[in-house]
Amino acid sequence: MSQSRRSSYVAQEIEPKWQRIWAERGVMKAQDDSPKPKYYDLVMYPYPSGDLTVGHARNYVMGDVLARMKRMQGFEVLHPFGWDAFGLPAENAAMRRGGIHPGKWTLDNIAKGTRELKMMGILYDWDREVTSCLPDYYKWTEWLFLLFHKRGLAYRAMAPVNWCPVDKTVLANEQVINGRCWRHPDVEVEKRDLEQWFFKITEYADRLLDDLQLLDKWPQKVRTMQTNWIGRSEGAEVDFPIVGHEGETIRVYTTRPDTLWGATFMVLAPEHPLVEKITTERRRAEVREYVERARKASEIDRLSTEREKTGVSTGAQAINPVNGEKIPIWIADYVLMTYGTGAIMAVPAHDERDFEFARKYSLPIREVIAPHGGPQDELTEAYTGPGTMVNSGEFDGLDTKTGVDRVIEWLERKGIGKRSVKYRLRDWLISRQRYWGAPIPVVYCEVDGIVPVPVADLPVMLPKEYKPLSENPDFYRTTCPNCGRDARRETDTMDTFIDSSWYFLRYASPHDDTQPYDPELANHWMPVDQYTGGVEHAILHLLYSRFFVKVLHDAGMLDAEEPFIRLFNQGMVKRFGQVMSKSAGNGVSPDELVAKQGADAGRIYEMFIGPPEEDVEWTDAGLNGVVRFLQRVWRLVLEPESIEKTGEGADTAQLRRKVAQTVKNVTDDYDGLRFNTAVAYLMELANTMQDYLQRDGSRDAGWNDAVRTLVKLLNPVGPHVSEEMWERLGEKTLLADASWPEYDAEAAAEPEITIVVQVNGRVRDRLTLPAGTSEEKVREQALASAKVRSALDGGRPSKVVYVPDRLINLVI
Repeated sequence: MSQSRRSSYVAQEIEPKWQRIWAERGVMKAQDDSPKPKYYDLVMYPYPSGDLTVGHARNYVMGDVLARMKRMQGFEVLHPFGWDAFGLPAENAAMRRGGIHPGKWTLDNIAKGTRELKMMGILYDWDREVTSCLPDYYKWTEWLFLLFHKRGLAYRAMAPVNWCPVDKTVLANEQVINGRCWRHPDVEVEKRDLEQWFFKITEYADRLLDDLQLLDKWPQKVRTMQTNWIGRSEGAEVDFPIVGHEGETIRVYTTRPDTLWGATFMVLAPEHPLVEKITTERRRAEVREYVERARKASEIDRLSTEREKTGVSTGAQAINPVNGEKIPIWIADYVLMTYGTGAIMAVPAHDERDFEFARKYSLPIREVIAPHGGPQDELTEAYTGPGTMVNSGEFDGLDTKTGVDRVIEWLERKGIGKRSVKYRLRDWLISRQRYWGAPIPVVYCEVDGIVPVPVADLPVMLPKEYKPLSENPDFYRTTCPNCGRDARRETDTMDTFIDSSWYFLRYASPHDDTQPYDPELANHWMPVDQYTGGVEHAILHLLYSRFFVKVLHDAGMLDAEEPFIRLFNQGMVKRFGQVMSKSAGNGVSPDELVAKQGADAGRIYEMFIGPPEEDVEWTDAGLNGVVRFLQRVWRLVLEPESIEKTGEGADTAQLRRKVAQTVKNVTDDYDGLRFNTAVAYLMELANTMQDYLQRDGSRDAGWNDAVRTLVKLLNPVGPHVSEEMWERLGEKTLLADASWPEYDAEAAAEPEITIVVQVNGRVRDRLTLPAGTSEEKVREQALASAKVRSALDGGRPSKVVYVPDRLINLVI
């Protein structure tokens, strides 16, 4: 074929044309009052804080593929987009570029990102675009804060917080990774005491945990991560009186009350409020020095199993309430004030950390749970498994499970303990000491205290001057809404994860200036049918969004109790072994891609490159292979006469069957987000169509159906070239508005053949199976035959002779 024919497919001529037509005709504009069934397809909105690469675009293409198919299937599709524009990413990016205003940096990036997304042929309902840093959005973020405050879910408290010395802000527990700032992996997080705003997410701990079972279309990995983060445990709270301090007790929480008789010392967190009170004068200086040291260590480091345990004695004693024994009270940094009660009963015989600590400081070790082989003479390590209670008074001989329940009942009868449930989850710290965020809408008045800003006065606007709000008197000087006296505005801003905890609701009515969203429209579209984004948000964004939806449900503002029906976590795109990014020098921009190979080639390649949930490696050779595939499809559809006839290949029946099978396979794979195998099926269909032309070449009704089906199935991944081919085939309507191909099960069925089954050369049975059935499947069916099993008489074939579609001989 001549080069001129091959060059007839020119992506750079086709793609801008169809992008313009789609925009003019509002192809992805969702109608709220449509009688069609709704489908809400959403990709996590991004931080507009850097350059977009085709690696970033991968998940947006995934969302677009699904949206285009669902639209052709007859759904009214809501496929919106927006920008997570507040917070540290944007502010830090602006600071790195000479301290330009984060607002300018952010909005410039949004304009650039919007152009690049459209260049990739990704269709959104842009009339519904939301940008979290604009007043028409953050007004309602502030409104939601006031709702939480009114419902008793927002409060201010002094607390030790995680402080990032680089960003100069507080971090939530979820934003501390291995004791370091999540955005600065080489920077250790510090501990500081500050008065902070919190959301009471712990009130929803049980519902957040229990409702995970409803999310059967979420990855199990994400559900497990949330389960572990919430960390529900059942046990008992027990009070240990302090010797010489009348009325003072140390309350501990334990999941193993059956080991109470083995408690030989107690350990308090260095931050525990009783430490200063009970420490003896002789031990005070050493204790204070240790407390100061411990406060500088991160929680992750303190909990590390590899770190040597350290501690000091307070000189005080407690009384073990189950046996009256006096036991020493220590402090150690492996006990945290933020977990349980900030105090533990140490049972070194049955806890690895306590065992290590007791051995180091020569503290008693008493066995109270014996393994099934009986008590051990000397413990060389902690025994943490199940067993039988020993050295435990009236409970000796009970198994662990029974012992736990019986001991709790006994503690409650004696009035020295009670059954209890605890959680690892802590309230959500939302205060940030940064400029670029939604202001917290409260003022502080010397007379009236904490006063919420009236709804009528929202939004509390960010000042245009870029500097900390605490250094801007024009911002923080105000008057009390209640008494009119001088007052001071809160100068902290909200964690950006608050913005992203409700944005999917704003898409229902993004221009509503009377409420955060229209409940009727939100109830129509919610919950989101398909949500796509990175697994790095498993605990942060996804847990917070679930919390928000439950609060709004309880407030009567939303029917849904969960935000996302189906969740998919995409893998990352790498190049030269590293995650693709401009800063790493291995990024490919949409501009580069479109100019060289075209958006469709990039889209199809990103879907074909590997399983979408896995990380994949981008190569130019692979991309160019897709370009050749598109050129071949172009010739098949528009220049079939150019295919050389050889007299060999697929016949009409084979073509019809392959078309029907491809409709089923591609539809299922698009819907199941198995985009790589969907593209592979399209390539197989193209091969069969070429084989058909090489054998026969007649372009009858069967051929025309094959051509139009191929173009329709290709459309979600390669929309520009598909629309162009559709138009050149003489179709008058947009391919985007066409109906999705119907699956014809009868046409897809393989012809059935009879396979003779022999045992040692003698016919024992006959199998009716589809033509082309694999040897493995035929063998499986043969061995399942009662007649064959009888002939084998319990033996197994030592050899199998298989003649495809004709015969199988089992030799014993």
